[in-house]
Amino acid sequence: MIEDLQKKIRDIPDFPKKGIVFKDITTLIKDGAAFQQVIDYFYEQFKNEQIDYVAAIESRGYIFGAPLAYKLGAGLVIIRKPGKLPAAVEKIEYDLEYGTDALEIHKDAIEAGKRVLVIDDLLATGGTVCAACQLLEKVGANVVAIAFMIELKDLNGALKLPRNAKLFSLFAY
Repeated sequence: MIEDLQKKIRDIPDFPKKGIVFKDITTLIKDGAAFQQVIDYFYEQFKNEQIDYVAAIESRGYIFGAPLAYKLGAGLVIIRKPGKLPAAVEKIEYDLEYGTDALEIHKDAIEAGKRVLVIDDLLATGGTVCAACQLLEKVGANVVAIAFMIELKDLNGALKLPRNAKLFSLFAY
């Protein structure tokens, strides 16, 4: 049951800084049956969406992206921090609450028009996933869906995401 899975997520107060309650997913994913259920929930949401690629955002997005891509019969594309990919890349810089950051993808990662599901572990303010969507569109992808294990609703990150993409969060806080 979904509520039983949610109980496996541990709260860590004051991490990474005072006043933040970190949602620790390691306590859920270490349980093989629980992890399998999470992947199955994602699969049920997207099995009829004709997904060509799952684009996973570094690094916790990889945890969910790889098994989901396998289950969907889709390719896996990784979005990384700068300097980590070996071939020619497209890069996007974006603002954070405390500065700037950047993401990269191989220029030849996705053929133009292919249907892509973007996945990450957590939606907070939406800056990273919004940048990832823009990066994917830059290489010609059609972002049709965006998924998260956890969404922090009070931070309104969903407002930054493409309106035409299906949005799914397994757990909302």
